[in-house]
Amino acid sequence: MFRLIPQEMVFFDLFEKSAKIAHDGAKELVELLARWDDLPARAKRIKDIEHAGDEVTHEVIERLNTTFITPLDREDIHELACRLDDIIDLIDTAVNRLILYKVDGPIDEAKQLAQCLEHATGIIVEMMPAMRNMKHADFVRQRCRDVHTQENEGDRIEQHALAKLFDGHHDPLFVMKWKNIIEELESATDRCEDVANAIEGIVLKNV
Repeated sequence: MFRLIPQEMVFFDLFEKSAKIAHDGAKELVELLARWDDLPARAKRIKDIEHAGDEVTHEVIERLNTTFITPLDREDIHELACRLDDIIDLIDTAVNRLILYKVDGPIDEAKQLAQCLEHATGIIVEMMPAMRNMKHADFVRQRCRDVHTQENEGDRIEQHALAKLFDGHHDPLFVMKWKNIIEELESATDRCEDVANAIEGIVLKNV
């Protein structure tokens, strides 16, 4: 088990903040797709969340540049911060495309992928406080496996969505729009798995 001096704990504070931002974005996405009303305002809320995520990531990098001793390897801190930020970035991109493409309404698979993201980011939020002390390593590993399960579900949903889109019963423009949006949402579930992989690597090094 590694030990931390008090001023180093800020990195864990920032990880927890970034995880919550990703989860907040996923929850807003679920709400947007469920209600499908006032889309510009809902999209702006997600954009504001994405900006907040950028600020946290920038703070992590700035502190890496000014902290002599870090609680984890520098490259691990950087990797985890960036992959957490990627989640909300991809959610924001998907929402931007929903607006840009002027889709008439959400398809079921988009809603399902949003729910996967809400679940996966919720798991990440739950595990983050346990990163402060490696005596919780077994709990963290289990929650990482739960994130992997959600990513696998995201893959399944994406494959099902693509099969339906290309079954020959849809307008080509509809297919192009939703293929792009679905792929962005599934990529966000991939980033959740990247976060879990980064955390598993940290645990392996520090137990």
